[in-house]
Amino acid sequence: MNQDYIIPNDWSIIEEGFNPERIKSSESLFSIGNGAMGQRANFEEKYSGNTFQGSYIAGVYYPDKTRVGWWKNGYPEYFAKVLNAPNWIGIDVFVNDEQLDLFTCKEVKNFKRELNMKEGWLSRSFSATLQNDVEIQVDIKRFLSLDIDELGAIKYNITPVNTAAKICFSPYIDAAITNEDTNWDDQFWNVLAVNQQQNQVFLEAKTMKTDFHTCTFMESKLFLNNAPVNIVSTTFKTPTYASYKFETNVTKGDTFTIHKFGGYTVDRNHDKNELISSAKQALKLATDLGFDTLLEKQKEAWAKIWSTSDITIDGDVKAQQGIRFNIFHLNQTYLGKDPLLNIGPKGFTGEKYGGSTYWDTEAYCIPFYMATKDQKVARTLLEYRYEHLDKAIENAEKLGFSNGAALYPMVTMNGEECHNEWEITFEEIHRNGAISFAIYNYHRYTNDYSYIPEKGLEVLIGIARFWQQRTTFSSDKGKYMILGVTGPNEYENNINNNWYTNYIAKWCIEYALENIDIVKTKYTADYKRIKDKLTFTDDELSLWKKVTENMYFPYSEKHNVFLQQDGFLDKELITVSDLDKSQRPINQKWSWDRILRSPYIKQADILQGFYMFEEHFSKEELQRHFDFYEPFTVHESSLSPCVHSIQAAKLNRMEQAYEFYLRTSRLDLDDYNHEVEEGLHITSMAGTWMSIVEGFGGMRIQNDILNFSPKIPKEWKSYSFKVNFRNHVLKVNVNQTETTFELEGNANLKIAVNGSLVTISPNNLVTV
Repeated sequence: MNQDYIIPNDWSIIEEGFNPERIKSSESLFSIGNGAMGQRANFEEKYSGNTFQGSYIAGVYYPDKTRVGWWKNGYPEYFAKVLNAPNWIGIDVFVNDEQLDLFTCKEVKNFKRELNMKEGWLSRSFSATLQNDVEIQVDIKRFLSLDIDELGAIKYNITPVNTAAKICFSPYIDAAITNEDTNWDDQFWNVLAVNQQQNQVFLEAKTMKTDFHTCTFMESKLFLNNAPVNIVSTTFKTPTYASYKFETNVTKGDTFTIHKFGGYTVDRNHDKNELISSAKQALKLATDLGFDTLLEKQKEAWAKIWSTSDITIDGDVKAQQGIRFNIFHLNQTYLGKDPLLNIGPKGFTGEKYGGSTYWDTEAYCIPFYMATKDQKVARTLLEYRYEHLDKAIENAEKLGFSNGAALYPMVTMNGEECHNEWEITFEEIHRNGAISFAIYNYHRYTNDYSYIPEKGLEVLIGIARFWQQRTTFSSDKGKYMILGVTGPNEYENNINNNWYTNYIAKWCIEYALENIDIVKTKYTADYKRIKDKLTFTDDELSLWKKVTENMYFPYSEKHNVFLQQDGFLDKELITVSDLDKSQRPINQKWSWDRILRSPYIKQADILQGFYMFEEHFSKEELQRHFDFYEPFTVHESSLSPCVHSIQAAKLNRMEQAYEFYLRTSRLDLDDYNHEVEEGLHITSMAGTWMSIVEGFGGMRIQNDILNFSPKIPKEWKSYSFKVNFRNHVLKVNVNQTETTFELEGNANLKIAVNGSLVTISPNNLVTV
């Protein structure tokens, strides 16, 4: 059974009622971030119940040495871990010398937590009766600034309700933190200095091994009934901790408030000797502006983001809440400001997957960022992979490949492979194809070819070299094969001729050859530079062509479908509908041995290929493959329902498309996979956006123009979205009878709707 405690609301995620059983889930769901840092929705005050503390700094990681039972040649030395950073949000609260702790209070009433996605803040309010019988009302608001992205702000109000009380706020910074997912319980941080001055704290620390230098900082201001007060503080300090204590007597009904400003400065952005001075600048900005003005600026910054990325749904609050939740977290995770950063599958919401970069970015996230932001943001994501090309070549060399063959990592922080599961690291090589596809997708959407001669062609050649070398020629079949792989369906390991892997390998080589010809003809200086650098020959290119012309694809004449891999039909083909519900999810109920022998598909595999290369196949072929494979798909990957939703919409199966859409949009809100307490599924959230824009909206690029074939679920009155296409911002609004298009800017845009050409003029509503 899925969780259902989140209250449906258009713009907010709301929880009412205090329940210790769901604390960790809520800490994930209510997480906040600003692209530079993020944190789980931990309480500011002490909480002695079950909790998962987490604060994270973008790009700061630790190489946690690989832990395996049996070391194999080529294993990555380490699994990079996003680090749980020093905690700056903490505020211990004492009422008549008793510490506030919701886990031990006699009674907690009117507990409410709200994540306001429209304005970008998190709030919490409750009344509590402590063991000493003092009743208090508490109201808290916090946010991480988009304008000053090294800074966060907290406003914490406490009001004695039934008696006057002595109230003490003790804001602190604590660096004695650990990751939940360490391999060897290593010490990740070395605290260098703790410096206290005038209600400010600067805690300098560096990471072990990677040597990132950081300064965690804080400053507090105090108010009584909204008027500033000066209270002499007492200080406390250890080698990893620093706090202040502000104590005062508060009359019944009066409100004592602390504004706490804090955050991180990092030597990724500053000289390591200037981290404290940079922190002081951030604090001066914060205290000069004050909490309320900073909050107004936060609202303005989020309004700007929503102006291009919002999707509205009329008539279905749960669907509306779901899509905004997804868009909100994507923007909290990555804003495209830093070319050395990328998008981790958990973002800033947990530690699973090490916080690293996967192929999800290229396959799922780039379309969202291309269409909702300036195209430079998507180009920045492509450049991230170009910057790591040398490491991709190194990764391939470790596995025995040569001549500049490049294998991009399954999981990475700095371009090195750092995933330590054999069947993922060495077999899930299809991720290489997503890197090439992203280059193609970017050019197709933006019409900016400049990236390919400048940088992209080198990436395409390295990947093509890898695929050519990774194939094996079968003299028995007279075909090239790719043996010993894991496809997108991770419930089949070490199989031969995964159709998706073979198909994308063939396509990557063809795409590299095509672009070598274009650059040779039109960008002669770039061609000469690349040819001199990579020294490819006509003989080498001829071998590539031979591979593409003779690639093997397993096929069943009986079922008239491509086979997911050579042995798929040898399995006992029992559909998911005939699987006992008590056995789901199988990844939590079954042994891995049993899963590998089953026909069950974790996520779209052949159908992933049909999604990416849709124009290569007829609608009838899609229908045949969808009908064959979807009944075996358990969708236990977050990346699965979105692809199926898009394809169901294309096949005009709107009930199925809607069901898949709800599953992908509310995957975390309703905790379909019973794991939300570990963190959110950030990268699959981009797939949710695709489900609406490409699925229901039917948006495609065909014949170099935008095409739409809009459909609408019967549950909705209307929906709308915007796309930024080649610097034209187009708003699409679909209802049950018609679709309207509205163009911002000052130039016409030609589009196709249901196969007919339509010209849209700026600020002129066109109805189809």
